[in-house]
Amino acid sequence: MTTPSTPIRLLLVDDHPLLREGVISVVERQSDMQLVAEAEDGEQAVEQFRRVQPDVTLMDLQMPGMGGVEAIRTIVGEFPQARIIVLTTYKGDVQALRALKAGASGYLLKSMLRKDLLEAVRQVHAGRRWIPPEIATEIATHVAEDALSTREVEVLGQVAGGRSNKVIAARMGISEETVKTHMKSILAKLDANDRTHAVTIALKRGILDV
Repeated sequence: MTTPSTPIRLLLVDDHPLLREGVISVVERQSDMQLVAEAEDGEQAVEQFRRVQPDVTLMDLQMPGMGGVEAIRTIVGEFPQARIIVLTTYKGDVQALRALKAGASGYLLKSMLRKDLLEAVRQVHAGRRWIPPEIATEIATHVAEDALSTREVEVLGQVAGGRSNKVIAARMGISEETVKTHMKSILAKLDANDRTHAVTIALKRGILDV
């Protein structure tokens, strides 16, 4: 049980120094929390976790090199009791699910840090999950849908790059007809009106990375 003499030990992982400084300034004012290590990417996160074995880790998703989801998977694989809160700008349900499936205990939007950071840390440290209501709603809304296949995500990524079916077919080594078949399936699964709408939905939900 945590007491004022045994604060919650935190590892902070984010590639933006300003965000880290903001979190640190909030944490430093808390008598029941202590920042014990920082990291700028997934590889450093894994190394620092092994070194300090914190009570709670705050983990960015989008980082150069090893990303947050892979780092979570690696850490939880070695330390099943690890308690990790994802920090992200995404409201996307797919990103949230990916992180939670990898082993994250919480999901915190960077826009909500000032309001929810401390409560999220305390709740996750106590063994509970922390998922913002709007993200939980998104997950619940889409959970029964057919997920896009890896190939469909690849095709949609090419579409997001502004490429035509003909160019996509050439780049992926498939026929133009196959590209059209994939697009038809993508539009149906995402309930999209057209290619642009499909890309917009995929970015919003975190199916495609920005």
